[in-house]
Amino acid sequence: MTTLNPTLQPIFEEILARNPGEAEFHQATKELLESLDPVVRRHPEYTDAEIIRRICEPERQIIFRVPWVDDAGRVQLNRGFRVEFNSALGPYKGGLRFHPSVYLGIVKFLGFEQIFKNALTGMPIGGGKGGSDFDPKGRSDAEVMRFCQSFMTELYRHIGEYTDVPAGDIGVGGREIGYMFGQYKRITNRYESGVLTGKGIGWGGSLVRTEATGYGTVFFASEILKSRGTSFEGKTVVVSGSGNVAIYAAEKAAALGATVVACSDSSGYVVDQDGLDLDLLKEVKEVRRERISVYAEERGAPARFIAGGSVWDVPCDIALPCATQNELDGDAAATLVRNGCTVVAEGANMPCTPDAVRVLSQAGVAFAPGKAANAGGVATSALEMQQNASRDSWSFVHTEERLEEIMVGIHQRCLETAEEYGAPGNYVAGANIAGFIQVADAMLALGVI
Repeated sequence: MTTLNPTLQPIFEEILARNPGEAEFHQATKELLESLDPVVRRHPEYTDAEIIRRICEPERQIIFRVPWVDDAGRVQLNRGFRVEFNSALGPYKGGLRFHPSVYLGIVKFLGFEQIFKNALTGMPIGGGKGGSDFDPKGRSDAEVMRFCQSFMTELYRHIGEYTDVPAGDIGVGGREIGYMFGQYKRITNRYESGVLTGKGIGWGGSLVRTEATGYGTVFFASEILKSRGTSFEGKTVVVSGSGNVAIYAAEKAAALGATVVACSDSSGYVVDQDGLDLDLLKEVKEVRRERISVYAEERGAPARFIAGGSVWDVPCDIALPCATQNELDGDAAATLVRNGCTVVAEGANMPCTPDAVRVLSQAGVAFAPGKAANAGGVATSALEMQQNASRDSWSFVHTEERLEEIMVGIHQRCLETAEEYGAPGNYVAGANIAGFIQVADAMLALGVI
């Protein structure tokens, strides 16, 4: 376990004391602080101005109740959140997550990671995150609509294209964004396209946004492979999850010549040694919203479904965790190492535990943290904002080229920063330091705010 710089240890102890019970937020802040030892030694101005203490405290935390009526006429109650964490580089930008696990600690960890992820893209956007403990699974479209309208009835007063621009995350796709945008438009009497991203193509959305997080993760992993003199061609890939990020990571990896042999959901995982049938997977998961076992039933041999267990037991060259936080632990990482995995790139936010990161790093596995590897989603959201601001619409090819260009730039920036600060090849250090310095310098320029 890394020992914190003596200047940083009191800051972390204060974080623990001021944010009790928020384990994910503690984990995210500690991971950043562990990377900053060479930074505070070289830049005392950051500690003199209390930049680090300030950057770990959200600018604003909003919690509100969300009452709505289900199809049986019963009143339901959920809790909504929006943490507007840091706006030094631009309006707050980050997704909304609808999932039963959502509480303040989850939202703060996600918002904290978003600050540095957004900085790495080079786009003028700050960091924030939000969501609710509402579970859209098993709910009718009418129930989801009523919930989204109630949620936006409170949230609308806190957002705007120059203030805070939410997007989707787990449990929030095009359907939910549409219902929320409709309610925002109705309440404000403005067609403010730039207030939400992830919109439908026909009403202000951007091509490639659906694919962006998954594609971007693979573009980043491809750059890692290039730096090691190889490529995706002929490699075996395992992806966790089977939602938006996982599906499009699998699609781009397959397009680059890999065979994607496994994916998962909360019920278990599927192994398909011939390579996943992505059209069928999209039909089962995105259109019909069914369990991954249905894919195996309809695909037939050699595809098979394994209830429970760990998708990381499936041997692979490249692992792309694309499900949720802390899904890949130290034991799973050790299994990946034994099976010959050489690259792990996080498509989800903080899916690898600290033990997993340690095991992978000690084994020489190239590890790309989510704030770098999955930044393609928010980067393309920023491109959507550009198109909205100029009343323009870009082609798929042009937008994908911009996405790849951004991911190549993030990879290069991480490598160069890691080298400059004495941690060559360490993508965690490179991403944390590069993102932190950009935000910290902006905060210094803006004064004590």
